Amino acid sequence: MPRKGMRSICFSPRTPSFSVSPQSTSQSSASTPRRRFSDSMIEQTIDAAASIIRKWDAESSAYAKVTSLFYESKREALQFIRSVNELQKTMHLLVSDQESSSEKLIQAQILMQIAMKRLQKEFYQILSMNRAHLDPESVSTRSSLRSSARSSTSDLDDDGSPEDEIRNAGDAITETEEISSMVMSDLKLIADCMIASGYAKECIHIYKIIRKSIIDEGIYKLGIEKMSSSQINKMDWDVLDLKIKNWLEAEKISMRTLFIGERILCDQVFATSDSIKESCFTDISKEAATLLFGFPELVAKTKKSPPEKIFRVLDMYSSISEGWQEIETIFSFESTSPVRVQALNSLVRLSESVRSLLMDFESTIQKDSSKTMIPGGGLHPLTISSMNYLTLLADYSNILADIISDWPPPVKSSLPASFLYTPESDDSSAPAISIRIAWLILVLLCKLDGKAKHYKDISLSHLFLANNLQHVISRVRTSNLQYILGEEWIVKHEAKVKQFAANYEQLAWGEVFASLPENETAPITPGNAKDCFRKFNARFEEAYWKQSSCIIPDSKLRDDIKVSIGTKLVASYQDFYNTHKSTVGDERTARLFVRFSPEDIGNYLSDLFFVTASSGSSSTSSSVSSHHRRTMQSPLRV
Repeated sequence: MPRKGMRSICFSPRTPSFSVSPQSTSQSSASTPRRRFSDSMIEQTIDAAASIIRKWDAESSAYAKVTSLFYESKREALQFIRSVNELQKTMHLLVSDQESSSEKLIQAQILMQIAMKRLQKEFYQILSMNRAHLDPESVSTRSSLRSSARSSTSDLDDDGSPEDEIRNAGDAITETEEISSMVMSDLKLIADCMIASGYAKECIHIYKIIRKSIIDEGIYKLGIEKMSSSQINKMDWDVLDLKIKNWLEAEKISMRTLFIGERILCDQVFATSDSIKESCFTDISKEAATLLFGFPELVAKTKKSPPEKIFRVLDMYSSISEGWQEIETIFSFESTSPVRVQALNSLVRLSESVRSLLMDFESTIQKDSSKTMIPGGGLHPLTISSMNYLTLLADYSNILADIISDWPPPVKSSLPASFLYTPESDDSSAPAISIRIAWLILVLLCKLDGKAKHYKDISLSHLFLANNLQHVISRVRTSNLQYILGEEWIVKHEAKVKQFAANYEQLAWGEVFASLPENETAPITPGNAKDCFRKFNARFEEAYWKQSSCIIPDSKLRDDIKVSIGTKLVASYQDFYNTHKSTVGDERTARLFVRFSPEDIGNYLSDLFFVTASSGSSSTSSSVSSHHRRTMQSPLRV
């Protein structure tokens, strides 16, 4: 019992410690507060708490030292928590009652310290021993499993059993959810009790240390590591490309499981305190999340990269922008704003990188100085590579539209004066992405126009332009470019292909057409008929030999050109042949002047412009060409 004049101990419910202050010896019965509990009830509460608290005092009991309260007996654990809570209320009452015995308060304080040590130990053990059940993926999976079970009846296969599917979904929920729910419930009980007892600091310290190690370990296992700009710049592209691919997967996993799981766990364990909830989640996840979202910014700043870098940049931009709602939701606290800022900075840098890479692509086209003529007027490698690039870009149309929405349109005066493809319509109202993609194709066509001038045979230059423009249109029609550029663009450029084809036809086969009289059935002398046949033979052979090396990779364009030539030539020759063959002499004489039948002409034309599978777009079919070289000296039906 305290001696006369001894200072009483005042308890502060906000902290785990007590302070000593002078106590007036004068007591007034009039000022004595009405007690909610009798002294006997207070003693009973303290004695009941002492019984269970001392039982689990690890310093005085070997059993308590090696046994977990919450694993040994959940019922006793709940009783322990209730006893501590009641003890806490009793301590408040003792502090407020100036007539209460300081000895009882000291006894309660000692018991409270023992209880808090026990709960710290339990809290640590539960967090440490249940890493598998408290890993972010398990926690975040709970809601998705529940949703899966709800929707299972609508997603069953025809040959599946509804009962089995529902049972399996239910089993998965039970197995995953029950364990993690029980563990989180235990943690919340302990956290609530420690916080209410003024031991929040100790509880938070344990939680942060263990949970941060889990998040840091998760980020490390996902391949996210701290890197500098100089390290990124020194990497070969193949190495950096692999790191970007890894980041894309890591970002997806970390947002869907790692960070959302930790946020859910923090929210549930510390549901009674918003400030503690925020503090824990911020200290645990901010460093890892900032590291995660800092990588794209470093990649965006790299200086030397191949053209395909743009697709990885777009992938990263897409990953962040599409998950922006999740980022804002998970990192909604004011203290986690650095994470949102870092993610936003990466988006800005990535968008700047995309614009820069598009400008580099345009510059690459304009600076292409190769003067090598493509054999047969086939497809230029620049056309193929550029359209491969643009069709892949079109798959990112929504992202691109967002990135270049406020990008000023290109300056058309930068095109050469000789450019043949100046746009006819005002595109000021078109979307920025449509203007930019159309511009890049215009730059390509302009460069191809310049390359076409290297052909000495003008007809071949027109075939070259027809082939390459047709390839451009074909790639547009079979990709998302068709939605970006629109039908009007396609129709206009298809008209240009027809014009190029018509020019080629006239320049390559015009003399053959002109070798026949305008009126094929008009009567002429046998001598004139012989001259016409002889002239036609020479012009056709000359044209055929020259055009036998030409190729048209696009089957539709090839058929259109052959049909156009054949319709005009075979029909005219058919009329002339039927009318005048008999006038040149007997059968033997006719063979000297009439070397081709109309069917021969059609057959020869039908075998033009093909490309072998092995030759690509640079040579004709050697078998067809060599065969006709052997047989052109005499009439032949192939």
